[in-house]
Amino acid sequence: MKAILLALFLILYSTLAFSQEEPSILINFKNVPATEVIQILEKKFDVKISYLDESIENKTVSLNEKQRTLKEILFELSAILNIKFKFINERYIIINQKDTTEKILEQLSEVIIKSYLANGISKSKNATYTIKPKKLDILPGLTEADVLESILELPGVISPNETATGLHVRGGTPDQNHIIWDDITMYHTGHLFGMISPFNPYITKNITFHNKGTNPRFGERISSVIELSSNNEVVSKTHFGFGFNGISADANIEVPIVKDKLSVLVSFRRSYEDYYETKTFHKLEDKVFQNTSIEDNDISEEDFNFKDYNLKLNYFLNEENSFSFSTIHIDNDLDHVYKDLNNTNSNQDVLDRENDGYSLNWRKSWSENISQKTKISHSNYGLSYNFITNKNGSQVSDFNKENTIKETNFLTEFSLETEKANLFNFGYQSSFKNVKYSFIETKDLRYILDKNNSKVDTYSIFGNFSNRNFKYFDFDIGLRATYYNQLNAFRLEPRLLLLKNITQNLKFQFSGEIRNQIISQIEETVLSDLSLENKLWRLADGNTAPIINSKQISAGFLYQKNKWSFDIDTYIKNTSGITSLSLGFLSAGNNRFHNGRQKIFGTDIYVKKDFNRIKTWISYSFTDIKNKYDGINDNKYFTSSNEIRQALSTSIAYKTKNLQVALGWKWHTGKPYTISNVDPNDNSIVFDEINTGKLQNYHRLDLSSFYIFSFSKDSRLKGKIGFSIRNVYSQKNHIGRDYTGNNIPNDPILVLDKYAVNFVPNFLFRVDW
Repeated sequence: MKAILLALFLILYSTLAFSQEEPSILINFKNVPATEVIQILEKKFDVKISYLDESIENKTVSLNEKQRTLKEILFELSAILNIKFKFINERYIIINQKDTTEKILEQLSEVIIKSYLANGISKSKNATYTIKPKKLDILPGLTEADVLESILELPGVISPNETATGLHVRGGTPDQNHIIWDDITMYHTGHLFGMISPFNPYITKNITFHNKGTNPRFGERISSVIELSSNNEVVSKTHFGFGFNGISADANIEVPIVKDKLSVLVSFRRSYEDYYETKTFHKLEDKVFQNTSIEDNDISEEDFNFKDYNLKLNYFLNEENSFSFSTIHIDNDLDHVYKDLNNTNSNQDVLDRENDGYSLNWRKSWSENISQKTKISHSNYGLSYNFITNKNGSQVSDFNKENTIKETNFLTEFSLETEKANLFNFGYQSSFKNVKYSFIETKDLRYILDKNNSKVDTYSIFGNFSNRNFKYFDFDIGLRATYYNQLNAFRLEPRLLLLKNITQNLKFQFSGEIRNQIISQIEETVLSDLSLENKLWRLADGNTAPIINSKQISAGFLYQKNKWSFDIDTYIKNTSGITSLSLGFLSAGNNRFHNGRQKIFGTDIYVKKDFNRIKTWISYSFTDIKNKYDGINDNKYFTSSNEIRQALSTSIAYKTKNLQVALGWKWHTGKPYTISNVDPNDNSIVFDEINTGKLQNYHRLDLSSFYIFSFSKDSRLKGKIGFSIRNVYSQKNHIGRDYTGNNIPNDPILVLDKYAVNFVPNFLFRVDW
């Protein structure tokens, strides 16, 4: 019996010993890109290796032919690439350059689709999209990487009014997007009335876009978060850039002041239309000023310009402490005077719209596993509009519209890496908002038509746990708790995101979130001739303007194989607390607020295939949006005015070392509108049910190209020339229909139709060093 037991023990021992032998492969690398080496190892050893792009990009590996185990290969790669490999479990490995939790946090946001639409756009495991403008390949219709228009190319994002800043994300409205520049909340989001992004792409290092399963660090908005950041590192070399396109010119410089300790970044951009008007600017101007006094008058003088500038200081104190200070200024000015034929009477539009912001950021590493970020920021937004009427050389009336926001934010957040390299984040945030708006008309007397001055202070705590070694799936789970002081309201916002590997190439993704919003835009109902800046920011008051609440769940699949990428996501979103004034279908005399709710169902599909030098992709979105308001449409749901039921976008791009060309086509169904009919009895206008009409389908073809060249073989000085055409075949796209007037004999209803731009050429010349 003992002999039998001994024999069984020896057999079992030898079996276990054999099973624990590490597999090895015969490899031979000669100047192979490091990213390709990682892919080979993942396939051969059935592991997953997560890394930051900058940790191994532009690096190559050479290893002589030899039989090696995985650990032996990783040991040699560590020395060659100056990196560290850390095993999370048997199948999951992360690459790190420094043992900081900030790096670990980024690696837990592992990229799952690296080149989403083009190089420079990636989708991560935490459901965010990351755009690196300096690495971004060409996109159709753009001569340069416009910060917000780049996001517009992503599935589920559309701009029905054809502006760079009018982003409708998963059926939401532009004011439901939280736009943050270097930790500063921005309210002025577009030059030339939204046609151009106000953020300089040549100093923007990263753009992170969240549209589901959002980290509880973020509150404020219910549709999306758009994080924009400039460089946070101290540079060792001077970098300079200068360029111009058909609308503006810009310059930027980044200089080390104290070696390895302090550097400064400065940028400036300005339109030059007041000196020379190009065809590009003229085309955009025609689109913007449709149905306004500026378009309707030939005898006029106009002075319009925009500008933005940035300044940033980065200071590296030591390995444990670093600081950044950032400031931004955005400014748009318009002064337009038009006169009658006798030159005796005149009207004048004067508009000034600005946004200033400041932020201070402290990054602290307490130990190998614990780090802290502390941020304080201030944003100051102002809109001032005057419509002045003069008769016989004397001013007879002045209509004034003002909207100001002063906001201060504070945030501190700790990151704790667990023994198994999971990550726990928790922190505190406070925000103090003061929002004012007023409408004042001065004729013989001064009349205050409407005014509001409100404050809301919010206090939030949040926490999030990221797990990447759970046996069945990866997940992020978090919670945000917020108290709104003046509203005496408390809200909980749970967040969940999980990713399940079904096969090596197929993944399942699910997310759920609750979010709240206390600041939003309304359409003012006081009619002005300019009719451009008619959207004003205002705070929730818990009564006519309740806290907006959104609940969203989404589920989908991702598939990658043989240079094919496939992504499908279906979502349901229910929103309460919206108001009817944001829709614009009420008459100018009706200034009552109608509270309501919204339900959205949508599906986004994306397919991409790479053919070496050629990349092609197609995306499709289906969105069904229904609104219901108290006292409107018999309290029944009706189609939302911002619904684009179906949207299709496709592109093909060709790339060589120096040349890139892209062609893209966009199509979507028309916007809903309310049909009007003439009553034959009294010639008055009678309206059908709300938003039962549809404008014609929209479509356009865009073309872009650019060429990069060097001034000399060994010089860092490089040049870039580019050319683009938006709407190549000059399609006349109908993008809006509104009505104005009171439907009485002396003030009949007028139909205001708006059209998109047709055939807009643009050019680019740039020098970087």
